[in-house]
Amino acid sequence: MQVSETLNSGLKREIKVTVPAKDMEARLMERLQDAKNKVRLKGFRPGKVPLQHLRRMYGKSFMAEVVNEILNDSSRSIISERGEKPAMQPEISMTEDEKEAEKVLAGAADFEFSMSYEVIPPIEIKDLATITITRPVYDVPEEEVEDQVKRVADSVRTYEPKEGKAGKGDKVTLDYVGKIDGEPFEGGSATDSEVVIGHGQFIPGFEDELSGLKAGDTKTFKITFPESYAAQHLAGKEAEFEVTVKQVSSAEELTIDDELAKKLGLESAEKLREIVRGQLESQYGQMTRQKAKRQLLDALDEAYKFEAPSKLVQAEFDNIWSQVTRDLQTAGRTFEDEETTEEEAREEYQRLAERRVRLGLVLAQIGEEANVQISDDEMQRALIETIRRYPARQQQEIYDFYRQNPQALASIRAPLFEEKVVDHLLGQIAVTDKKVSREELLAEDEEDGEEKKPKETAKKKAAPKKKAAKKEEAE
Repeated sequence: MQVSETLNSGLKREIKVTVPAKDMEARLMERLQDAKNKVRLKGFRPGKVPLQHLRRMYGKSFMAEVVNEILNDSSRSIISERGEKPAMQPEISMTEDEKEAEKVLAGAADFEFSMSYEVIPPIEIKDLATITITRPVYDVPEEEVEDQVKRVADSVRTYEPKEGKAGKGDKVTLDYVGKIDGEPFEGGSATDSEVVIGHGQFIPGFEDELSGLKAGDTKTFKITFPESYAAQHLAGKEAEFEVTVKQVSSAEELTIDDELAKKLGLESAEKLREIVRGQLESQYGQMTRQKAKRQLLDALDEAYKFEAPSKLVQAEFDNIWSQVTRDLQTAGRTFEDEETTEEEAREEYQRLAERRVRLGLVLAQIGEEANVQISDDEMQRALIETIRRYPARQQQEIYDFYRQNPQALASIRAPLFEEKVVDHLLGQIAVTDKKVSREELLAEDEEDGEEKKPKETAKKKAAPKKKAAKKEEAE
């Protein structure tokens, strides 16, 4: 087998491989000889079938197997011998001329093919001790725990029908129909809906309109959806609602005691408070970790500047762009609605794709050098967590799919590996904890990483989507 490099430019490589016809013939004869002792053909005793007869019958199919074997084995061995790490599976090119291909399969011509690929650039890990981050920490006060306990307790609070008008804290059972420009809209109508006045379950202003109504009353009023409303097709629009009150109920007095805790399946009020505190600390702890991770990624992004494999970047960009355009389509919006253009958005997300690929390669190298491993138990737990997101009737099918597809399993392993590498790094770098308020912890970073560099004047309405992409990266 003759191997020659035909391209070495930047990260791009191209290798030409020639396997002489005599080597192909030798491999074919080995297969025919092996088949001679196994095949059973009418008119021939076992092991006595002439090789030429076998060649006439199976020569082309056996030679095709030889070709596939060479392609699979040689690509791996050549790259290994060169000491390179391909960014993606090499692309193989062979002759498309049918006559030439027939000659190869007949053993009458050399087998030639080329393989092109990009390599992962060598990454020298720098001194991690030079990285410093400030980790925001929020200590949950007792009053917040108590407020949350009351909200949890409120979920099992009982209501008794009452005569008279509805007021704050009362539950109103009603039918309503919402219309925009005289036409009903999706999700704008309901029957026997239950609304507790003051709980903020509905759009701002809706619950206020129910105050003072009693069973049997009807009322028509107008409400404007907030500009920031999640359903973009309703954001900022005025809707007219017609409501019919069926029942008004008042809540029993709320007492946080062991009896209430038992309604929630707990042994005591003390246990309820303990669980609530743990949940709050876990939620805020996740936010703390996300912000610490984001700072870490930003520091790594500044420290490592190198050319990323273009095909990896393109694949990452395609994933991001697909999500962005799908979100816009779902919301019924355009790039112009987001105060940007498609060209500007592409530039922004191209930079984000490049950043993600570079950081992914850096984290992979750090994890490899630190011997970070994902155990079978960790993979199994992550797999079970993934399939639980699907309906019960589909879970076995989804489980089988992941178990039978290494690439699908790799998509579960990758984020696990990244989080373990981040944990490793947080133990290596200088981390200073800073006590912050709840508002400071929950505040979005207005200028963060990618987003603060290119155009800070910038397309304010497009920012939420960019932040969402960045948040996803940090998580």
